[in-house]
Amino acid sequence: MTTAAPGLDEAALAAIEDAALNASAPPQQLWLDGWLVRLSPGKAKRARSVNAVAAGRLPLGEKLALAEALYREAALPMVVRITPFSQPAGLDEALAGAGLQRFDPTLVLAAEPPRMALDAALPPGLRLERTDAPTYAQVVGELRGSPPAQRQAHAQRLALSPVPYHGWLLRQGDELLACGQSARQICWVGLYDVFTAPAARNRGLAGALCAELLRRAAADGARIAYLQVDAANAPALAVYRRLGFQHGYDYHYRAADPGACL
Repeated sequence: MTTAAPGLDEAALAAIEDAALNASAPPQQLWLDGWLVRLSPGKAKRARSVNAVAAGRLPLGEKLALAEALYREAALPMVVRITPFSQPAGLDEALAGAGLQRFDPTLVLAAEPPRMALDAALPPGLRLERTDAPTYAQVVGELRGSPPAQRQAHAQRLALSPVPYHGWLLRQGDELLACGQSARQICWVGLYDVFTAPAARNRGLAGALCAELLRRAAADGARIAYLQVDAANAPALAVYRRLGFQHGYDYHYRAADPGACL
């Protein structure tokens, strides 16, 4: 079951899921009997997991074996992403019965930028600098401590995305304070990879940066904004709720060994 944000029904939330799938599409993906199998070696699990978007025809056990073979050939652990839209019904319970463990519960939040209070400008003395995909992947990867292979995969995914990404760095002088990206497809805009440098936290910068990205997206025609956040990330949730984001739906992952998938 989905829980619709104010003004967004289940069909609107399903459209957000489609937009998010498009925005996170890696070049390493293929179709397997109703499953979108993603094989990126990057950090983002949404780009290296199975998304069960259609029921298909094969028995589940046979399809799981085929997916496992694809992940084994790609030298990646198999991860399945479960959303309220996953098909067929009962897939989550069937995967649990097959021994795949649930991990990383995530919330999808949604809002309507034209109705949000986004009038405040960036704090004085700060500047927003646009950057390209390779630079952005390197910057956010450095902040996160991601290994070089993951940074390279991230840069590749951004550069080849069917939904154009715009990466932004928030600076004061030469100091990098925060970064964030937006990906707009027609009327939907997703916020991704919002990260504040450790030394600059607790200053309201993530909220100010997100508000500026939403203002720009709304001016370009975006009417629905969405983002994904770890369900346990209380500080980030507080920022997004202050901006006006509401709960849309949840998703989680399943894998034989969640520890090997982080």
